[in-house]
Amino acid sequence: MHESEPGSRPADDPVPTALAPKPAVRAMLEARSVAVVGASGRPNSLGSRLVAGLLGSPSRPEVHLVNPRYEQIAGRPCQPSLADIPGPVDLVALAVGDAGLEEQLALAASRGDRAAVIFASAFGDGRRERLAATARDAGMAVCGAACMGFINPGAGLRAVGYLEPDPLPAGPVALVTHSGSAFSALLRADRRIGWTLAVSSGQELVTSTADYLEYALATGRTEVIALLVETLRDAPRVRQVLAAATRAGVPSVALAVGASPGGRAMVEAHSGALAGDDATWEALCEATGTVRVRDLGEMTDTLELLCAGRRPRRRQGSGDGGRIAAVHDSGAERAHLVDVAQRVGIGFSRISAATSGRLASVLDEGLEPGNPLDVWGTGADATATFRESLVALADDPDTDVTLLCVDLVPELERDDSYEDAAGEAWERTSAPLAVLSNLPSAIDRATARRLRARGIPVLEGTESGLRAVGHLIGLERGRARASVPPLMVEPARRDRWLARLGRPEPFSTAEGLALLADYGLPGPRAVAVADADAAHAAAAGIG
Repeated sequence: MHESEPGSRPADDPVPTALAPKPAVRAMLEARSVAVVGASGRPNSLGSRLVAGLLGSPSRPEVHLVNPRYEQIAGRPCQPSLADIPGPVDLVALAVGDAGLEEQLALAASRGDRAAVIFASAFGDGRRERLAATARDAGMAVCGAACMGFINPGAGLRAVGYLEPDPLPAGPVALVTHSGSAFSALLRADRRIGWTLAVSSGQELVTSTADYLEYALATGRTEVIALLVETLRDAPRVRQVLAAATRAGVPSVALAVGASPGGRAMVEAHSGALAGDDATWEALCEATGTVRVRDLGEMTDTLELLCAGRRPRRRQGSGDGGRIAAVHDSGAERAHLVDVAQRVGIGFSRISAATSGRLASVLDEGLEPGNPLDVWGTGADATATFRESLVALADDPDTDVTLLCVDLVPELERDDSYEDAAGEAWERTSAPLAVLSNLPSAIDRATARRLRARGIPVLEGTESGLRAVGHLIGLERGRARASVPPLMVEPARRDRWLARLGRPEPFSTAEGLALLADYGLPGPRAVAVADADAAHAAAAGIG
């Protein structure tokens, strides 16, 4: 995959025009003119990396360099001040420290520059609030503060202050992450994942996750959304965009950090943001049909599986989390897969008699034609045995996803049977198929790259891989959930209870039951009383 290769979003349910991106956000992410304030000729500095990335951008934006210490950088003239650049620019990249941020952003705002990227942390009493107010008053979009910038492969723009893959593999995924280190880790991962947009959004002083997602969906190239978030600064809009994406057939994969009490404290210390608790994230993902993952391993397995583009048959399961078929070369690892599958809620397809017959015709004598399937017997003609077993199971109408469960260890005897079998089976079926390895550290990277080059996902872990498969199978159920209209808000009821929740005294039992009843959750009738006579009277009234 390369930056020039566009993706395509399903057109059966297009993203509503109400979610069209803000003009300033589009100007930022597709900037045709950029000023680098703090441009530098010093190797490996933020200013020099920014200049190199922008000058190397495929879209060839007009790049202006600003730094009073230089007359030229990389053979290009350097201006002493942003004020010396004629006319406004689409994007100002601020490669300056905290102390210079307010002056430079105010100058950019006064010139009519449309957007800025703030790499510094903007630490200081009230500094972040003042920066945000300056940008909002001027109608500017802002990426950051405390971010790594962004790469927009579809528009051919690299406004990133750190060395990342160049070219960045193009593909269907739009990434927004609050973590700069995760930004680099995901972009540099040795996986078959390609990007329509990658944004390290940092503190989101002005431009929010919802803004980036609106833009990504509007391009028509985004087929998968990936989020790594500490908090949601515009939760209603994020919910609206995620639900619209799910309805349009664009799945979202979210890793929410800070859901635990200890994690929430770390998020607040790190960025000053208020993280949501676990129940909040769970409710958001449930309402929008968003796939919620537990760690980066599960996220990358899920993204790679989604990037392969194959989806299960439109057969609604029985609520058991989906059904898989698995082919193994080990009896013990087969049992291990069954144990883990039960733990994560994945069921195995109940293969038909016809499928059992197809399996029996290729298996060595004494091997049971079932699911999951251990095919290792004499090892004779292993490629054909594995290939035919995979195809037979993939063809079975009860199978959602088929897995070749082998460890992909370096083959010291130069045996390519597994690789060949997976590749030939992939060509003979259009159903979802993947290779699943139980031990990531044992995977032969060269073999995995060759499989991925053919389009075959390689899942790197038993539990993370099975959870990824479960997410793939559950996409249609998520789409159905996102299609349920949100509950109508009754303003008087909302305001009444918000006022009560704002008071410090704890709820009484009666108040708690009244709150539940107000929101449609029936419970026993209750009355608060002060003495025994009142209790007798209340009991008579309740019955």
